[in-house]
Amino acid sequence: MESLIHQVALLFIGAIPIACIAWTVTHEEVFREPRRYFVKKSEHGNNIFIRKFFYLFTCEYCFSHWVTIGALFISDYHLVYDDWRGYLVGGFSLVWIANVYMTLYGRVRINIKKDKTDIEVEEELLGKK
Repeated sequence: MESLIHQVALLFIGAIPIACIAWTVTHEEVFREPRRYFVKKSEHGNNIFIRKFFYLFTCEYCFSHWVTIGALFISDYHLVYDDWRGYLVGGFSLVWIANVYMTLYGRVRINIKKDKTDIEVEEELLGKK
């Protein structure tokens, strides 16, 4: 069994690619067209199962669970326990940390966009004087 410190370090490192994948699929321009399709299907699907299935690809929190399942399958990561409980604890821990990362990233992006807009306004005002 790995030490708890090693497991926690892997938790914080392993959540990075999960957050990256979940954010990219649910927010970034590269997936705009599929995301629009998913949003349309999630709002106007024939039945509740279709609507909920497609919604999973539009919500970073929801999608991060599926990315985490894939990451657990690939990495065999577990936290605290060596059996199935370790996968459960590790999985939900990875989702939580990944969502903290995505929240922080979203806030940073908003601040960067705000600063950029403020600079553009100031430059425009200075250019008019």
